[in-house]
Amino acid sequence: MNAAVRATVRVGIYTGAKVYFVHEGYQGLVDGGDHICLATWESVSMMLQLGGTVIGSARCKDFRTKEGRTKAACNLVKLGITNLCVIGGDGSLTGANEFRSEWSELLQILLKAGKITAEEARRSSHLNIVGMVGSIDNDFCGTDMTIGTDSALHRIIEVVDAITTTAQSHQRAFILEVMGRHCGYLALVTALASGADWVFIPEMPPDDGWEDHLCRRLQRSMGYRLNVIIVAEGAMDRFGKPITCDMVKNLVTKKLGFDTRSTILGHVQRGGTPSAFDRILGSRMGVEAVMALLEATPDTPACVVSLSGNQAIRLPLMECVQVTKDVTKAMAEGKFEEAVKLRGKSFENNWNTYKLLAHVSPAEVKSNINIAIMNVGAPCAGMNAAVRSAVRIGILQGHNMLAIHDGFEGLAHGNIEPISWAAVGNWTGQGGSNLGTKRMLPANIMEEISLNIAKFNIHSLIIIGGFEAFVGGLELVTGREKYEELCIPIVVIPATVSNNVPGSDFSIGADTALNTITSTCDRIKQSAAGTKRRVFIIETMGGYCGYLATMAGLAAGADAAYIYEEPFGIHDLEVNVEHLVEKMKTTVKRGLILRNEKCNSNYTTDFIFNLYTEEGKGVFDCRKNVLGHMQQGGTPSPFDRNFGTKMGAKSVLWLTDKLKECYRHGRIFANTPDSACVLGMRKRALVFQPLAELKNNTDFEHRIPKTQWWLKLRPILKILAKYKISLDISEKAAMESVIKKRGIRGNEQRL
Repeated sequence: MNAAVRATVRVGIYTGAKVYFVHEGYQGLVDGGDHICLATWESVSMMLQLGGTVIGSARCKDFRTKEGRTKAACNLVKLGITNLCVIGGDGSLTGANEFRSEWSELLQILLKAGKITAEEARRSSHLNIVGMVGSIDNDFCGTDMTIGTDSALHRIIEVVDAITTTAQSHQRAFILEVMGRHCGYLALVTALASGADWVFIPEMPPDDGWEDHLCRRLQRSMGYRLNVIIVAEGAMDRFGKPITCDMVKNLVTKKLGFDTRSTILGHVQRGGTPSAFDRILGSRMGVEAVMALLEATPDTPACVVSLSGNQAIRLPLMECVQVTKDVTKAMAEGKFEEAVKLRGKSFENNWNTYKLLAHVSPAEVKSNINIAIMNVGAPCAGMNAAVRSAVRIGILQGHNMLAIHDGFEGLAHGNIEPISWAAVGNWTGQGGSNLGTKRMLPANIMEEISLNIAKFNIHSLIIIGGFEAFVGGLELVTGREKYEELCIPIVVIPATVSNNVPGSDFSIGADTALNTITSTCDRIKQSAAGTKRRVFIIETMGGYCGYLATMAGLAAGADAAYIYEEPFGIHDLEVNVEHLVEKMKTTVKRGLILRNEKCNSNYTTDFIFNLYTEEGKGVFDCRKNVLGHMQQGGTPSPFDRNFGTKMGAKSVLWLTDKLKECYRHGRIFANTPDSACVLGMRKRALVFQPLAELKNNTDFEHRIPKTQWWLKLRPILKILAKYKISLDISEKAAMESVIKKRGIRGNEQRL
């Protein structure tokens, strides 16, 4: 929430508006006085890394009464405030809409009572409101992610990881209760990200006789040392009877005699430092909210700003509230399939992936198909999650799964072995690459590769990796002319911290790296805040791709981020230094500069450090920090686990269909461009794009795509750092309808 507050304040000030804080939610709006005070640029400094909300929030009985709302209206009119930005759940947003719809009536009451003058009433004749959804449950329909959800998942996964190590040592069953009274999103994603055995969510109660089914499930997986069951706090059975942690615990203990422990996570989930994703989400929403308010007219319906895929969108507030209520109604009427659909594509996809991976009975019929999986390029967090789900979905489809160790080199040397269901057991939460990975490309070892494809009878190939995986895939496609063994379906899954693979807006591993950089920057800023008048220059990874530097700049509140895609010269450096000299005159006496490792071969990190040190003499001193390989390591973030899991599953399902298409005269033969694809996330959908088609959109020399969506976030970074630039709002988010949308976009795959 603080990231959203900070962005709203700064972008508001940037556009020339006066921005006020309302402390303690609607209570502060009703009480007025000191609760409503002017915000300044500096007053939102050092807020990004704080959890909760700095301006306070309160449940308010007074605002539910007409009398309370009249007082609130009076306070706003007196200050001449006609735009209200509300960050909260559906309750707060519904309240705001009601307030807006009776605004003119409230003005009449105040006029009659002589509390305001006719002139004041004329000046404040209508109220614009815009909502941002802040709720850890992600229970608001129409929005992919609400502010706070990703951070809550970080807290939960930290706990799950800690508990699984204990559980493995003791061979125990663990039952975890996570928040979500009416919405199972947190429970569902936790189950996917931790590879849980079972999940109970309110939207989809288990079938009758689930008790026996659950026990059979746990007995069958006794080969593993670990059983994890996730329960949403609002979980219930088909008859609306609650399913609690204790019920499940007693059942498992009584029926199976397992040593069982239960943990209720409670308010841990609401706290802690916000994740990088939430800070960027909050910042982008804040910018969009100010734009929506400035463009609002008395006729536009109140809207919420939200994110869909990676696009900022605006949705009519009351339609979203309506659909959110429809879900509750559908659940109450026992229409559970409908409830899952109403929750949106993202929720439905999660549920389907969970069902695929969890409710297992391996295929009766073997397909006699061999699918091989490999990792290529530098290791990153989340690769193992993708391998795990691909292996398991493959086995469920009746295929034989083969693991290739050490990339293309391993394929050439025959370093290949079958991989089983149990072998990938707890891979989801493990960082790095368990298969082993190498940067070597296939071009010079084509002969050996084609021989081994024939020898091990490989019918299709999944390549998980970074830019090398993309180039390697292309080389295999080119090699098809000479070696017909290479005429097999191939899919490339982007996995690299640099996020530089053509064909995908995100790659597995980038989110984890971003969180690592952001938390390091937080610590560094803290150190600088203590010393005062200090500027830190931090070098990030990414090759020539400025994604990490830019996004970490947004998440950590950097003053500048130097990247290759946006050329800069001596004049720009001069402007940045002067900007910092000015900043040191304010109460915020510290600076943070990010530099992508290859942004400029002459303006090196040392050069920039020396320049700033010289120019800042007597005003500030500098320190530099090269983050290095820590950015490739660590446990995968919830996003990377979930993204990896979905990509792995989707790639195998696609290959299964492709193999049927390519089966001719008793053998597989695939040589069309669309039989070798990159699976990537594009705006709102997971799509397969032929490698050959992506070639034209690639700068091979610098190993980056020619067009990159995140470059349009660069102006936000600069405005939030107080640069006077023009904010390009050519990418205006139009208002979209939620209710109509459901039918039309049913077939579009959203993440």
